[in-house]
Amino acid sequence: MRGFYIGRFQPYHDGHHRMVAEIVSEVDELVLGIGSAGHSHTTRDPFTAGERVMMVTKSVAEFDCTTYVVPIEDLDRNSVWVSHVQSMSPSFDVGYSNNPLVIQLFEEAGVEVRQSPMFNRDVLEGSELRDRMIEGGEWQHLVPDPVVEVIDEVGGIRRIQRVSETDTNGP
Repeated sequence: MRGFYIGRFQPYHDGHHRMVAEIVSEVDELVLGIGSAGHSHTTRDPFTAGERVMMVTKSVAEFDCTTYVVPIEDLDRNSVWVSHVQSMSPSFDVGYSNNPLVIQLFEEAGVEVRQSPMFNRDVLEGSELRDRMIEGGEWQHLVPDPVVEVIDEVGGIRRIQRVSETDTNGP
């Protein structure tokens, strides 16, 4: 059985990692969709799709499960979003999400959806981690080690701090 889990992963954090750990216990293979793949260099979406592919790929290497990391660009037509995802991804049997819109769209398209409890959501939320990065706070302990390495490699902290100074309505 192949599962599908999508997230923006801005950045990939321990909450995502915990969800992946639960999913891989239920599936033979996992497709991880990098959502909003076309967005980067803003305070909401500081990392490129390629950088997020590296974060996720290196982080999930510890699991004994074949994984495919696939960038998925946004499509501003929700009624055809699932078919767009399916066209960009290896086929999958079940979708995993806690996002109400994603759940609704998958269910309307006849895709089985499973949810998992969120882990430490008050801290493990992308906006909280990005705020900590901007403010020079502690964030490294909230992400897998490979994510810290990727963010260091690409100069991610300086980038998000710089764009937060000028980024009001996007580019």
